[in-house]
Amino acid sequence: MDEIVKSPHKPDVQPEKITLLETIAANLPGIIFQILQRQDGSVFIPYISSGCEYLYELKPEALQVDFQVIYNLIHPQDIKAFVKSITICSTTFKPWHWEGRIITPSGKLKWIQGSSQPERQEEGDFLWNGLILDITDRKKAEEKLQESEARYQAILDAIPDLMFRISHDGEYLDLKSEGANVILSREEIVGKHVQELLPSDVATISLEAIAKTLDSGTLQTCEYQLPTPLGIRDYEARLVVSGENEVLAIVRDITERKQAEIALQNLAQKFAKAFSCSPDSITISTLQEGRFIEVNDSFVELAGYQRDEAIGKTSFELNLWVNDRDRLNLLQELQTTGVVRNLEVGFRQKFGKIITTLLSAEVIDLDGVPCILAVHHDITERKRVEAQFLLSAQRDRLLAETLVRIRSSLNLEEILQITVTEVRQFLQTDRVFIALNNAKLGVRTLAESVDPKYPSVLGWSTNDEAYLQELRNLLKDNLVRVVEDITQVALSAKVKAHYKKFQSKASLAVPIMLDNELFGALIANQCSGSRDWQPIEIDLLQQMSEPVAIAIQQSQIYQKLAELNTNLEHQVEERTAQLQHKMQEVETLHRIKDVVLHTVAHDLRTSVMGNLMVLKNLLNQGMASGGEELITNAPCPIPNPQSPIPVSRSIIERMIQGNDRQLAMINSLLEMHSSEKQGMNIKLEPVQFNILLEGMFTQLEPMLIQNQATLKKLVPTDLPLIMTDGTLLQKVLITLITYSLQNNPPGLNLTLSATVERRMIRIQIQDDGVVMSKVECDRLFDLHVRDPQDCCSTSIGLKMYLCRKAIESHGGEIGVISNRKRGLTFWFTLPLATSSATNRP
Repeated sequence: MDEIVKSPHKPDVQPEKITLLETIAANLPGIIFQILQRQDGSVFIPYISSGCEYLYELKPEALQVDFQVIYNLIHPQDIKAFVKSITICSTTFKPWHWEGRIITPSGKLKWIQGSSQPERQEEGDFLWNGLILDITDRKKAEEKLQESEARYQAILDAIPDLMFRISHDGEYLDLKSEGANVILSREEIVGKHVQELLPSDVATISLEAIAKTLDSGTLQTCEYQLPTPLGIRDYEARLVVSGENEVLAIVRDITERKQAEIALQNLAQKFAKAFSCSPDSITISTLQEGRFIEVNDSFVELAGYQRDEAIGKTSFELNLWVNDRDRLNLLQELQTTGVVRNLEVGFRQKFGKIITTLLSAEVIDLDGVPCILAVHHDITERKRVEAQFLLSAQRDRLLAETLVRIRSSLNLEEILQITVTEVRQFLQTDRVFIALNNAKLGVRTLAESVDPKYPSVLGWSTNDEAYLQELRNLLKDNLVRVVEDITQVALSAKVKAHYKKFQSKASLAVPIMLDNELFGALIANQCSGSRDWQPIEIDLLQQMSEPVAIAIQQSQIYQKLAELNTNLEHQVEERTAQLQHKMQEVETLHRIKDVVLHTVAHDLRTSVMGNLMVLKNLLNQGMASGGEELITNAPCPIPNPQSPIPVSRSIIERMIQGNDRQLAMINSLLEMHSSEKQGMNIKLEPVQFNILLEGMFTQLEPMLIQNQATLKKLVPTDLPLIMTDGTLLQKVLITLITYSLQNNPPGLNLTLSATVERRMIRIQIQDDGVVMSKVECDRLFDLHVRDPQDCCSTSIGLKMYLCRKAIESHGGEIGVISNRKRGLTFWFTLPLATSSATNRP
């Protein structure tokens, strides 16, 4: 019983109430208290039970002395609510109720519940009779209950299935549809009967399941199908008793699961068919021991063991592994990656035959036991074919290399030696050699490759005609001679002695034929024992015999060619000496031609110049005499040698023009000859093109007036300097303009223009005269014999050729373009002057 503590102050409470409080405090796990609130606002605690030592860990006297210490124990988060409740009660004098947390001096957290009822005293004071209970255990239980409810609610919310509470007669009492695909609302379901919402067959199934669940009290499951907007769907309902005369039904859409089960069944059927019908051997064995659980028919065919002989036995007991290490490698790879693909292993069949297979395996779980699903694919035939292909490729390479050597080399000894070496390497035999059959020299060995353990036949020869004939007979009619075991073949004593001398136990020989005659043989010997020669080996020697025959024949031809070459060299030397003699004669004739051309041109030039001087003087005298004709048209009856010859003025002018043309042609001919022999003599310097044109126009003016022609200049004033020989450039321009004037009627219009293009100046002279064919344009600047009917005379043709030489010597180009409608355009290019050239003094 809690001890009752009385206040040391004068009590204001009746003794009978104190006794009652003591009785109550003895039976409550808390604190009973009385608080007297006087009219003056002061507070006095007449009574507080000793339960405060357990609840507050404080003495009752401490609280009676200072009631405010309770405030220090209240949890900081609850102090505000506590103060508020006290304030309301003290002002309204209504009953006080409060729950909150305190922290005791020892640090314990406790939940307390306080309540108090005011009682008005005679003097006008209020006496608060109260009770404070420890509700920590209850609060903890409530928190656990709340946590449990929250946890179960979270689990319930997380379940996507549809849940119903259904009465024993099939009425929907409640449902949870969150997360489920339900097309009806809650109001349309609750209160309805299953027969109202479900098809009759499904409703019957549901009612039977409900009854069975309520009768047995155990979980019941039923499956059914319902039509939905998505089609027919499969559902599973799991029913449990959830209360008196009601069940909880959890409904799940199992359409995907059903489809997966059907797919799995189909897959199992397919696997069973694939397992039994597969052309490859398939086995299922335990991972640890390798004990066979199941094998298919292909395994029986591959291994030679019947199913009852294999099932229950391990692969080691059946001696299937050729190399036990392969089994360890398989297990290591399976443990690392869980799968093995195309592991090449040796496989021993029941009767000892060894084959090669590609092993693919994967770890599977069979009723909780780790097993190996293994597939053996027999690649023995493929390996044989691959080896055959490899040999064929090596053979083809050997043949190709031999042919290349034959084509690229004429060294017969080197070709044959490399051939026998590579053939022996390919055949992996003890000896390969080439023997020559010569009518004069007999049989002798030309090349050999032999294992050092066995005697060499290189250099062996014999003149025994009977023995040689016997050897020839062995290869007659171009037949291959295959001897797998010398002891099993009928031979003469000499041939046997020969084989014994060189320790030959097996032989393969093919003839080397030239012009259908036996020239020699390509022979392979096995000295270590008998040998089964393979078709590909026989084929190799047969094909190699042809290149060897070609090499030998090529060598013979080369010898003949060498002899012919020697004779040809002598003939070439003789012809060379004759040609050199003839060239000397031609050079002498050229020198004579140059002398004659120079002499004739010089003399002809002198004569023409003399004629010109006489004719011009004669013409000048006639003009001085008043323009009268020196000779009239009247006949002279008596010739007088001292009398002047009557010649008209026009005749003299035509004679002067003819001599001018002849002189110009002679000068052009001499200039062309000089340029061909010594090159163009040019003096390059920076020239202002406009200044050069002014001097040229002065020379052209009489000719333009005579031909009633006009020349229009379209040359920019700021045209850069050009590098040229000014005198030579004026000749080129005058020659081109003269060509246009001479080959067109009077009244010709010419235009001279200049532009700068890519560090070059392009000069054009365009007329509106007659046109020219493309062939004529292409040949205009070439040196060739002119047609007598050609409008271009030989003289102007020489000058046009000299124009091209002059422009090309400057580093430029020249040409002519015939316009479509009328006229020609002459053009040429010259380089611009460089800055260094313009700065020179």
